[in-house]
Amino acid sequence: MNANMLQVTTPQSRLPELIAAAGERASMRFLEFFAANIRNPHTRRAYARAADEFLAWCASVGVPLIGAVQPVHVATWIEVGTRELAAPSVKQRLAAIRHLFDWLVTGQVVPVNPAASVRGPRHVVTLGQTPVLDPSEARALLDSDTSTVVGLRGR
Repeated sequence: MNANMLQVTTPQSRLPELIAAAGERASMRFLEFFAANIRNPHTRRAYARAADEFLAWCASVGVPLIGAVQPVHVATWIEVGTRELAAPSVKQRLAAIRHLFDWLVTGQVVPVNPAASVRGPRHVVTLGQTPVLDPSEARALLDSDTSTVVGLRGR
């Protein structure tokens, strides 16, 4: 394979069952999502892994067609993921599925994005944010000595 060629296959080098069953247009749109829509190779790999895992999971629970995927399927898969993965990883997987279905909707492969209404797990990063003082700390700050340069700096 030429080193300049873009690798757009899924981790197993095959199309997911639900995509292949949807026909040639769906297959091309699926491959174009990774080739034309995602520039970063690391993101492409992570999104391909998430898409492959989600679509394989859907097939395993009996979803017959890509157009039959419902928000409850996405929400259940995300819920299962929260038991195994950290919140940022689950949020990335949900983002991958949302973007993939957005791409499939604009390509008229599916009528609606079933992942659009699904909420991911809450993840808050507090590092680097200014802490809130409790009343006793605020009183100590206001009552601190400001008669010297060191006191002013400390305050």
